[in-house]
Amino acid sequence: MASPSSAPHLFLFAASLLLLSSSPATATDHIVGANHGWNPGINYTLWANNQTFYVGDLISFRYQKSQYNVFEVNQTGYDNCTTDGATGNWSSGKDFILLDKAKRYYFICGNGQCFNNMKVSVLVHALPSPPGGSGNSSDKSAAERVLDNAIGFTGYQLGVCGLVAAILMAPVWF
Repeated sequence: MASPSSAPHLFLFAASLLLLSSSPATATDHIVGANHGWNPGINYTLWANNQTFYVGDLISFRYQKSQYNVFEVNQTGYDNCTTDGATGNWSSGKDFILLDKAKRYYFICGNGQCFNNMKVSVLVHALPSPPGGSGNSSDKSAAERVLDNAIGFTGYQLGVCGLVAAILMAPVWF
């Protein structure tokens, strides 16, 4: 059991762990159609043109699962509203799809609603290089770049960590 004099040190240690774990996430969850969801009659081209997609982001489809679905198709399937050769399909009503490659993705509703504009195409960009990063980011895989960004510490976080360590070590010095 901790002594009463160590309670402030434990609090500072816990606070520093919380600070370190709260680094900003690099992935974004793009909810298709925002508050309109995945429904007929929405201009998804306009929605997609107002988004910037990066490798590691998610695209989410929200809809009534008894009425609609989502298929990932190629450009021909997208242009012709066909699911022939689909590379993925979802029907949960809350689908979270990882955009894991820098490329153009094509999604349609496969129950005929594609003809009512229930289709969206998104261009996914490679992750930008971290500022002041050393080394060539093109030499790393997308997964390595996502991991680098996810676990990277900011200078502020490292400074706080050092300060907390100094405070925790103070009883040893006196």
